[in-house]
Amino acid sequence: MRRLGRWLRQGLLLALLAPPLLILAYRFIPPPVTPLMLIRAVQGHAMQRDWVPYAAMAPALARSVIASEDNLFCRQALGFDFGALREQAQAWWDGDRPRGASTITMQTAKNLLLWPGRDPLRKAVEAWLTPQVALLWPRQRVLEVYLNIVEFGPGVYGAEAAAQAFFDKPAARLTQREAALLAAVLPSPLNWSAAAPTANLRQRAANIERRVAQLGPLLDCAAPS
Repeated sequence: MRRLGRWLRQGLLLALLAPPLLILAYRFIPPPVTPLMLIRAVQGHAMQRDWVPYAAMAPALARSVIASEDNLFCRQALGFDFGALREQAQAWWDGDRPRGASTITMQTAKNLLLWPGRDPLRKAVEAWLTPQVALLWPRQRVLEVYLNIVEFGPGVYGAEAAAQAFFDKPAARLTQREAALLAAVLPSPLNWSAAAPTANLRQRAANIERRVAQLGPLLDCAAPS
């Protein structure tokens, strides 16, 4: 029993220390692979990815993703949108279906270290990891990692692979419309394609472009340093 207790304590210590140490390491080195990439590979998808630094991406892409996914990214504390969380809690209390309040930092933590899905355990671990990412990384590192690992299509991960696959150009040369199309597919990259956008997807991209123009100073953290 003493040996079992020692193993349990060591396992608990490892579970508590490993994620912060890994997150700290990923502040400086590119993540080699993510759980979603491995899952998609088992499902038979290829793995197209090519890490590029933030400065090698067209600034329009980060702006478009913020406008599409998380308007207050540059102003958040601890990686959470507490106003949106309160609204979702109120919706749940009123018997409505919450629409979710996931931020870019939360999605980065999820994509980097966790499995896909909406089960309570994964959401709880995501909520534990998110402040660690927010505290250990500057905001441009969050954007850099997110835009290098997020899935833009079946087996297509990151801005460079997506730009090459869908527009036959490097991520540095993406136009505002192309960046908006890439941001528009993120909610459903297995069903929507930036290379062959439907009318609804084109409208979504146009809305993102308009929102970029409206956000102004809320995009200041996305400006290349």
